[in-house]
Amino acid sequence: MTPVLSVRGLCKEYPGFRLDNVSFDVQPGRIMGFIGRNGAGKTTTLKSLLHLVHPAAGEIAFFGLPLEEHELEIRRRIGYAGGAVAYFKKKKIAALVDVTKSFYDSWDEAAFRRCMDRFALDENKTPDQLSEGMKVKLNLALALSHRAELLILDEPTSGLDPVSREELLEIFLRLAREDGVAILFSTHTISDLEKCADDITYIRKGRILASQPMDEFIADYRLLRAPEALSEAQRAAVLGECFDRTGGTLLIRAADAELFGGCALTQPGVEEIMVHLEKEGETA
Repeated sequence: MTPVLSVRGLCKEYPGFRLDNVSFDVQPGRIMGFIGRNGAGKTTTLKSLLHLVHPAAGEIAFFGLPLEEHELEIRRRIGYAGGAVAYFKKKKIAALVDVTKSFYDSWDEAAFRRCMDRFALDENKTPDQLSEGMKVKLNLALALSHRAELLILDEPTSGLDPVSREELLEIFLRLAREDGVAILFSTHTISDLEKCADDITYIRKGRILASQPMDEFIADYRLLRAPEALSEAQRAAVLGECFDRTGGTLLIRAADAELFGGCALTQPGVEEIMVHLEKEGETA
């Protein structure tokens, strides 16, 4: 099956930062969470996909088509939404929609009306009259109304209340499961990712640490309470250590579990894995 998005060897360098050989695929009808610390390279990667940043090296293809040669066609088949609406805040939504749809030969008025009904949006309102959740829904409605086959979402649930976040996650799931839309979304809210993502791409210091199905990513790791002393082999197997009021916890690979025989091992969640990996090299 041809990926809806294929990224190979993406490189971009800034003073003090380098996006280094970033590669991953997004498959049709699947939701991929894109995670990493602030400054890890998520925004640079997403901007490269949207051609807002020009990488120094690498290849980007959508639907099997190279971005450089097919940018206009590709833009008509993808949608982008961030955490807010960057439009004239005092203009009515109806006027903003008229401008937006003029850019797309593929604009589907019936789909737009369905989205407006599904999201309970009133086109007689202006963006500054909308809640943060409704602003995100407006962005999604516009993206979906030109029959986007891939959504690229940058922190789409940022700043939303728990109910609005839950509603959006359910929308993402329906879009993927029922309409076959692929979704790539960056987030710092790991619980959102755990609720709806099929796959995960984890970027750390400009490099892809993992890009795989969510269940496989989680299954690769184990968590345990730090013993009083570690052997040399055990210490070499520790990927990161965190501390709380009851002591320290160590993250290891599931494949190294035998080295810690007698210790109680647990299955960590994505957030626990990420926090421990970011502490790599800090084990005492």
